[in-house]
Amino acid sequence: MSTLEFTESEEAFRLEARDWLAANNPGRLPSMDTAEGAAAHREWERTLASDRWSVVAWPEAYGGRDASLTEWVIFEEEYYLAGAPTRISQNGISLLAPIIFGHGTEAQKERYLRDMTDGSLVWAQAWSEPEAGSDLASLRATATRVEGGWRLNGQKTWSSRAPFADRGFGLFRSDPVAERHRGLTYFLFDLAADGVTVRPIDQIDGTPGFAEIFFDDVFVPDEDVLGGVGDGWKVAMSTAGNERGLSLRSPGRFMAAAARLVSLHADAPQPHANDRVVDAWIRAEAYRLYTWDTVTRVEAGGSVGAEGSVNKLFWSELDVDLHETALDLLGPDAELPSLWSDGYLFSLGGPIYAGTNQIQRNIVAERILGLPRLG
Repeated sequence: MSTLEFTESEEAFRLEARDWLAANNPGRLPSMDTAEGAAAHREWERTLASDRWSVVAWPEAYGGRDASLTEWVIFEEEYYLAGAPTRISQNGISLLAPIIFGHGTEAQKERYLRDMTDGSLVWAQAWSEPEAGSDLASLRATATRVEGGWRLNGQKTWSSRAPFADRGFGLFRSDPVAERHRGLTYFLFDLAADGVTVRPIDQIDGTPGFAEIFFDDVFVPDEDVLGGVGDGWKVAMSTAGNERGLSLRSPGRFMAAAARLVSLHADAPQPHANDRVVDAWIRAEAYRLYTWDTVTRVEAGGSVGAEGSVNKLFWSELDVDLHETALDLLGPDAELPSLWSDGYLFSLGGPIYAGTNQIQRNIVAERILGLPRLG
């Protein structure tokens, strides 16, 4: 095991979180990609928020505990080790909220942040378009200036959480003659607004975790522009950095899965899988240590930067490999619905969302290794 050291107050925080989760964790809930499951997950968000465990690192004024980044990662470790439910509010609290804190107005903070913490406001992430997936800068959805705001037109696809969400966030081209990475504006919008059509997309398991969103002259007031007009790319890259780096995949998720994999193998040892099980455990521990190194750097005033792409490559491939190993150990039983089969299906999206791994390798090559662009 690692030799990480924590202060007495940090260890006390860990024990408090562990005890609270032991007393309140509802365990596995119905899939949040169903109406029943979405409602159950919203209720769990309310439970978390009632004792200020929903967003521990946020200021107390917005429902948090003013916890440090270290304490946030500690909580995430305990959360996953406890087997607590997936967070239906993740798009809001992990991806959008950091951008509102960094780029939003005081009115936007007051209007949106508190309702994220208790499941009252679930957000859909609306980036990709039919002809602008990983190449986000080629998007075609438009925003046209009108009195008091903007009219949105176009289509977004693969919008996560959209089938059961309340609002969405994404980029629209507000200046059609500007360069690709300019003339983009970041908008917040109501999924129930006139002119918005949400069309669910069934996943491999038959549930609609994503949706297409169609915009037909949808009015969005100026107060729902996040960041400056035309500054959408800069704002969006802040979101992407959070998604690829610390926010999206806590090390606790992989530590818990690796521990379950070791237990699975111990219950019915299969010598041919020894190396794969050990490799999964080592990689989960390496990811944990890498995350703590990043936490130390950020707390000292650094940032995630392009290294977030390395991080995203690592955790997405680890997730798939770990679950494939578990399914191999299960043999014919792998066909039965279980935590492992659900996790495997979810893991297959990891190399795609948050920017495909092919795109991430280009970023690593160009921005970290300094290699020339091809073509």
